[in-house]
Amino acid sequence: MAVPCESQPEKTMNDISKEALLPTPDPPADSATAAIIAAHTPYMVATYVRPPPMMVKGEGCYLWDVENRRYLDFTAGIAVNALGHCDLEMSKLIGQQSRTLIHTSNLYHNPWTGELSKLMVNKTRESGSMHQASKVFICNSGSEANEAAIKFARKVGKIRQPSGEQHEIVSFNGSFHGRTMGSLSATPNPKYQKPFGPMIPGFKYGAYNDEAGVKELVTEKTCGVIVEPIQGEGGVNVATPSFLQALRDRCNEVGAVLIYDEIQCGLSRTGQLWAHQILPHSAHPDILTTAKALGNGFPIGATMVTEEVAKCVVTGDHGTTFGGNPLACRLAHYIVSRLSESELQKSVTEKGEGFRSGFRRLQKRFPEVISEVRGRGLILGLQLTQDPSPIVTAARERGLLIITCGTNTLRFVPPLIISHGEIEEGLGILEQAMEVALSPREGVNGAKGQQEMAPEGR
Repeated sequence: MAVPCESQPEKTMNDISKEALLPTPDPPADSATAAIIAAHTPYMVATYVRPPPMMVKGEGCYLWDVENRRYLDFTAGIAVNALGHCDLEMSKLIGQQSRTLIHTSNLYHNPWTGELSKLMVNKTRESGSMHQASKVFICNSGSEANEAAIKFARKVGKIRQPSGEQHEIVSFNGSFHGRTMGSLSATPNPKYQKPFGPMIPGFKYGAYNDEAGVKELVTEKTCGVIVEPIQGEGGVNVATPSFLQALRDRCNEVGAVLIYDEIQCGLSRTGQLWAHQILPHSAHPDILTTAKALGNGFPIGATMVTEEVAKCVVTGDHGTTFGGNPLACRLAHYIVSRLSESELQKSVTEKGEGFRSGFRRLQKRFPEVISEVRGRGLILGLQLTQDPSPIVTAARERGLLIITCGTNTLRFVPPLIISHGEIEEGLGILEQAMEVALSPREGVNGAKGQQEMAPEGR
């Protein structure tokens, strides 16, 4: 016999009311999603804490979950899906190349490794970035690209100082360069280094944007300096041109290699092909690393070097089994061609201004909560004065996906193809979410696991 609504427990009534009001409430414990997750969880290493929805379909700037609920995606797979989800030409190329040749290993030549390398060097130099770009090493991920960069810097140091004295790598607080041992050693967050210590010897850390400390930090023992022109995980912190110039000048003085990690901020996310493109030639890097948008979701990374660095790396110094496979490289060739288009880059700048305009409106409405807007183009951070997790949850339950970074920062890295209408739609949802999450009456619970590496205390 059916139980009258007025006889239901108060919590059940509240849950029913909430689900009736929300377009995309998190799947409940008795949902199909929960059943699938419960069946899978015992077999998965618990490296992530994920929110309840399970995504099964994507198109453009939208995702759909198991329950067929739609979400506007302001995360782009953490700055990966620059061309959106399931780009039609990319899907076509996957089909064509998978029927032709997927993998041979690097024991043999294939046409697409070289074509991609040539395109990346030429487009980089044409853009006014890294004017001495010469050669490319293709790998499978951002962490691998940074591992290669660190090894190449060490090799240069060995050649310039055969005694081995010039071996130190300098990186900066707030940086995130990856999870493998070399890249993790360059990521100075004790919470993540301590479980796997000791780290690789020879890494030093400095304060980001501290020009005054550069001379003492970078010494004759330094073989390489790795820095993000815009720190993504660290909180969307933008390096000042004078800081990057100071690093370049000091590297020149001591004979060290300068590495720009543009894994998150590169490939037109700022409105320029590379974030350092705004700098003069005198501040350009010796090595540049990229991944994320390079494959638009397909695993691939790359390390671009000058001729001076390339001549130090000889056969047998480094390698990869899967890196440079024809499928990944053909896809990346198409993606780099698209992302280097001037019209797309111009639109990124315009859309970034659209976001900033919306953020200014939100800042006027919530002045005690929003303290700062940071970033360039479509890598933007909204600095809050409190934990943003309840806002992330409230936004998701209203059909908008956003993520966090740094300390109390909301991060916005949507697909670069996002429309002005979709931006306005998402900002409208964000305003609703903030209104609800910041209301003492609502009591929205926070969601963990919404960034690659959570900051201390989170």
